[in-house]
Amino acid sequence: MLPVAGLILLAYLLGSIPTAVLYGRIFHKVDVREFGSGNAGATNSLRVLGKKAGIAVLIVDMLKGFLAIFIARKVLGSDESTLIIIGFAAVIGHLLPLFAGFKGGKGIATSFGVILALNPYGALICLIVFAIVLTLSKYVSLASLMASFSFIPFNYFRRPDEHFFHAMALALFLLLLFTHRENVKRLLAGNENRYPPK
Repeated sequence: MLPVAGLILLAYLLGSIPTAVLYGRIFHKVDVREFGSGNAGATNSLRVLGKKAGIAVLIVDMLKGFLAIFIARKVLGSDESTLIIIGFAAVIGHLLPLFAGFKGGKGIATSFGVILALNPYGALICLIVFAIVLTLSKYVSLASLMASFSFIPFNYFRRPDEHFFHAMALALFLLLLFTHRENVKRLLAGNENRYPPK
């Protein structure tokens, strides 16, 4: 129990590394949360600080989730039900970062890192869904949500009897849906931002 609690804490602290905030302050002398959507994530970094910033933040935010699972697997083995809890903690750290006043991003990149570490094939499915939806709609938020949702049926057909894991995968999607609630409102209203912008 103690190693699991320690790994959950470590995952939260990894998730709490405020990549977008640090990048903006170090390279642009700004707090990215004061511009654009006010979000400390890769998409807002891309729009506010440029492509290089967006890519850098995306990669590091993914690594936060990936490393949380990678380290936990080395300690605990391959118990996926426990690993996804630890991954969930990393995502919470990204959303509510201890090192940035509990004002973080929306969790997509860190969640993808978690999924990539848990199951690379599941991550590939998510990536394909993201690419298709983004190409057709030009909505990053919609593509991100559909990609994260696709991990649920993928795991159900892969291991239908692992009910707790499925519940946690659903909980992760619902958390991401909550963090994107304003995006969902704009999507329904037809005024969500497109990428690339027209």
